[in-house]
Amino acid sequence: MRSPDEEGLTLDLGAWEGPLDLLLALARSQKVDLRAISILALVDQYLDYVKRAGAAHLDQAADYLVMAAWLAYLKSCLLLPRAEQADPSPEELAWRLQQRLMRLDAMREGGARLMARDRLDRDVFLRGAPEGLATDRHVLWQASLYDLIAAYGRVKARTAPVLHQVSRRPVMTLDAAIARVEALVGRMRDWTAIAAFMPKDSDPDFRRSALASTVVAMLELARRGTLDLRQDAPFGPLLVKAA
Repeated sequence: MRSPDEEGLTLDLGAWEGPLDLLLALARSQKVDLRAISILALVDQYLDYVKRAGAAHLDQAADYLVMAAWLAYLKSCLLLPRAEQADPSPEELAWRLQQRLMRLDAMREGGARLMARDRLDRDVFLRGAPEGLATDRHVLWQASLYDLIAAYGRVKARTAPVLHQVSRRPVMTLDAAIARVEALVGRMRDWTAIAAFMPKDSDPDFRRSALASTVVAMLELARRGTLDLRQDAPFGPLLVKAA
């Protein structure tokens, strides 16, 4: 003899005899008349199945309970009366009819206007040699006195000759600095700061030029071996001595 789990829940409801899962599938697809099926008989046979299955097959019994609940819900949907929708009032029906007639008249009028227009090659014809439309343009200038003077200044600045004049600046050339350092370094046997080689001149531009030229001249003479350079600390004074 097969166990309740193996044989499943087979129903005998008069109008239906077979497994519960197949009945639910046919009921969902509306292939079985649920009005002829007794929900009370379904409940009695389900309870009998639960007693026979016992605690060992509660999971299967739970699935059959869900199926039976679905069947009861589907049958209740068939038996319960549906809520009837209230019919619209005569005034509302007349208003809807009037709106639809107005839309229909508007569509008819639009179609008649389109069909009444002149048609190409029937009412109007294209010209054989079409001509372009001539466009006459008249420029109206509006300018203030400031605009005229500014425009004249820009034109004058573009056409005026450019005169570039290089002003003479007091500078010490590299050759003059080399000759001056060679003449002075021969007289100095000890380490001497570079400030002693600077010319006595009050012009700050000339003193800056003389400083730059003197430093370059000392580097060149140090490369030739004429003098030695020393600097005891970073950014400290540059000391010079004859080689």
